[in-house]
Amino acid sequence: MTRFEYERKFESYPDLLTLEQFRAMLGGIADGTARKLMRENRVEHFTVNTTYYIPKIKAIDYICSQHYRFYRRKLKHRIK
Repeated sequence: MTRFEYERKFESYPDLLTLEQFRAMLGGIADGTARKLMRENRVEHFTVNTTYYIPKIKAIDYICSQHYRFYRRKLKHRIK
């Protein structure tokens, strides 16, 4: 899919995602997997207290990235 197609697919999501929403965007990946991506700084994010927030545009950047293209082969859940 192209970036434009992902933007259209996820247009119903808010501009600022919670970790749960980010996990849902990636096809329901595990909480630990999503947190690992945050710790490794694979996805630009920020935290308030202990809550992760991800700008939707940065989540789409990650979905279009080379790392995700390789990494999704290892994941049990994928974007459909």
